[in-house]
Amino acid sequence: MDSSLCEKPERHASRRLSDHLVLEDRKQKVHSLVDKVYSRKNLRLAWERVRANHGASGADGVTIEEFEAKLDENLDRLHQELREDTYQPRAVRRLEIPKRGAPGKTRPLGIPSVYDRVCQQALVNRLEPIFERVFDPSSFGYRKGRKTADALTKIWREVENGNEWIVDADLKDFFGSVDHEKLLTLIGKQIADGRVLKLIQQMLKAGYEERGQKFATPSGTPQGSVASPLLSNILLTPFDKEMRRHGYQLTRWADDWVVTCRTRSEAKHALARAVKILGQLGVTINQAKTRIVHIAHGFEFLGFKIQRGKGKFRLAHDRIKSKLNQHGLYAIPTQKSVDRFKDQIRASTQRKIPLRMGELIKTINPIIRGWGNYYCRSNVRKRFHQLDRWIIRRLWSHRAKRWRNACWKEYPIRRLRDEFKLVSLVWLIPSLQIAKARS
Repeated sequence: MDSSLCEKPERHASRRLSDHLVLEDRKQKVHSLVDKVYSRKNLRLAWERVRANHGASGADGVTIEEFEAKLDENLDRLHQELREDTYQPRAVRRLEIPKRGAPGKTRPLGIPSVYDRVCQQALVNRLEPIFERVFDPSSFGYRKGRKTADALTKIWREVENGNEWIVDADLKDFFGSVDHEKLLTLIGKQIADGRVLKLIQQMLKAGYEERGQKFATPSGTPQGSVASPLLSNILLTPFDKEMRRHGYQLTRWADDWVVTCRTRSEAKHALARAVKILGQLGVTINQAKTRIVHIAHGFEFLGFKIQRGKGKFRLAHDRIKSKLNQHGLYAIPTQKSVDRFKDQIRASTQRKIPLRMGELIKTINPIIRGWGNYYCRSNVRKRFHQLDRWIIRRLWSHRAKRWRNACWKEYPIRRLRDEFKLVSLVWLIPSLQIAKARS
């Protein structure tokens, strides 16, 4: 029953919560690890993963291309510094980026240098297998072999089984408020190599640079750092385990989590228990964005809105052959996600962009395919039809330099699909792909 899709709560005798919740002790700690971190093979693998992410430069201004131009020299220097214990991470470059769903507001993004990102990735390569055995089945975010569809399927099945009250929670400034001491205590329960613990502490205390000034980081992990997802899972694993010990159905993706309950009273108790556990880990719940809601009103999780439909089936019950959804549940993209997708298309199809039709379609096809493949298994046929028509209108208006035009004569839909290979959102839906293949 350790499956991520059909999780069974662990029920144990209640126990007093200590000031420092800790991970379950392994039979034996890892004592010698730093030599595995700075091995040349591991550093080379770390570099390849950093390069694949195509990240921006850090405070030193060195880009991926510039680092690669002196790759052997840089990796040799990093290997030597880690081996001789002389490595010192540089402060991250702080950027303020627009906050999703909050016009006019921003959130900080910390960008380490490419050199430091390679070091962090080398560390993550060695830590992940150790902590993967400790992480709880209720955690899905940034773990190998687990994806958003698994987390959503788990929630879907719990609601179908009668857990119709949802604790929809949000953590307040999670990445900026991580308690370094408690995080290092949790890591120390599995890692006994003092040099590795020192290396993690140096990364956490490296500080950040903004507008030419350097600032200290007494708490938090840089949002945008290679190691931040792993460190967040380590810190919140005691929360996962404690909630499951009390029998709650928790599903967590990084700092975003929900609990499904059978009654409103149970949901209130679950929220109170979560506040207590997270408080002892130094994490605060955002009360303004946390709520208890019934499935009839719906809730949002990982870009989807999950809700029970109010209308009746159009077909008679004896004509409905599918038994996958007998409870009227549906999932659709949130309006925020749709708006972000349309903003991306708008930015790529501005009338001032000097691209021909074929070049323009090659630019937006990856955006359409990526967003469509993420949502294609939800209830999106009507929404996809609307967006497909809207995208074509955007292409016509780019060509004619105005919204109302007659470009449909020169570039009819069939030509855009067949000649220019414009991706259709509707035809990304798996059931329609099967039907199209059969026909």
